[in-house]
Amino acid sequence: MNTVFLIALIIYLIIFLIIGIRELKSIHGFKDYSAAGKNQTTFAVVMTLMATMVGASTTIGITDTVYKIGFPGIWWLAFGALGLILQSFFISERVRRIDADTLPDLAGKTAGRPAQLLIALIIAVSWIGVVAGQLAAMNSLVTYALGRSSRGIFVIVAVIVILYTLTGGQLSVIKTDRFQLLIILAGVAACMIFLYAVKGGNTAEVADNIELLNENYGPSNLFIQFFVIGGVFFLGPDILSRNFVSGNEKTAKRSALISGLFLLCFAVMITLTGMWIRYNVTPEQLGDSGALMYAASLLPKGLSVLLIFGLLSAILSSTDTCLINASVILAKDVFKKESVPFVRIAVILIGGLSLLLVLLGRGDIMSLLSGAYSVYTPGVIFPLTVAIFAYEKHGVRIGPWLAGVIAGGLFGIAGTYFGTALKSFGLPDAAAPYLPIIGMGLSLILSLLSVRRQPCRE
Repeated sequence: MNTVFLIALIIYLIIFLIIGIRELKSIHGFKDYSAAGKNQTTFAVVMTLMATMVGASTTIGITDTVYKIGFPGIWWLAFGALGLILQSFFISERVRRIDADTLPDLAGKTAGRPAQLLIALIIAVSWIGVVAGQLAAMNSLVTYALGRSSRGIFVIVAVIVILYTLTGGQLSVIKTDRFQLLIILAGVAACMIFLYAVKGGNTAEVADNIELLNENYGPSNLFIQFFVIGGVFFLGPDILSRNFVSGNEKTAKRSALISGLFLLCFAVMITLTGMWIRYNVTPEQLGDSGALMYAASLLPKGLSVLLIFGLLSAILSSTDTCLINASVILAKDVFKKESVPFVRIAVILIGGLSLLLVLLGRGDIMSLLSGAYSVYTPGVIFPLTVAIFAYEKHGVRIGPWLAGVIAGGLFGIAGTYFGTALKSFGLPDAAAPYLPIIGMGLSLILSLLSVRRQPCRE
């Protein structure tokens, strides 16, 4: 595969660079660069939203999860789809009507500058780890495709991703997302069809084990994932960034609904792929390979290359979105600089730090930074939702609102990092996984208490 992969990789990267350079002529100001002019059509928003959602965790991660626990692994994406559908029905139009450029900007307009700065700092810092994690996944994939580790090729690919993101901003990200999504869907669909229609295997056992709950995934898992995963898709920074680029309120609402329904279809496809591997590949055969990587080895060379590039596209389509969003947030919401050159500097800074983390092999730091997302979900989802609904009526008082964010975030950190330590102080074993949910409950109560009783907005 080495030669074929390298040739295809060169062509692939050249296309992206050309797209980034071509979009230069469309950039006439900060809004064009940071929010793609805020005039994207339903088709464009759906394509970029789907490409953003389908990353390493929703392809490689889901198949590995399904291999371990069975069909209930579908709930991760199913709750994501439900979160998007709920967003469409309840907040998509409200958010677009507020006309923010970023999620912290939305918090600033609905709750005030302290809210904007706090959430901006959470995202800007933690997304260095998120981008680094995506780059690390890309490095593993390139290593698999080449059959050997090549730091040089990895750095070249990473630098090109940073360059095309830096050059065209959100406009180039949205354009490349369309191309990447088509490759993702083609690669995963070809893999699933080949496994079931050509390889055959033990498909009867797959059919007999399609179940929504089992001994590996019970009601408690269902409850926790509904809030944690559904909340991210309902009001996550990268997901909501696609609302900000849409042309109007109806486009934002329609795009979220269509994307949610498409994500359900993709969830079935990737889960069935994982189920085939679960019931046709033994753990001894799988070894240290990921489930989807092992599936690639079963495909003919052409389909294997297509799947590898589909997975690479999934990783890069999430990487460039995270990178541009974090950079715009750092510039606009932290430093209050609505400047294209300043955002480009931020892209270099965040992209460079993320790449450095991977090259240094500092997985522990990446885990710590990425884990800051555990602050976001329990600490931000409910307070920001309350602020959005209160914005057009009474508004919120910043003190109790920030207390909700902080309380939820602290419980999220405790559940993610200190569950074991807390058990030694008497915390029941069964309670540790629920700490983020308890945090979400506290953040909801405090944010509701922050709503003004009189129709007054600061």
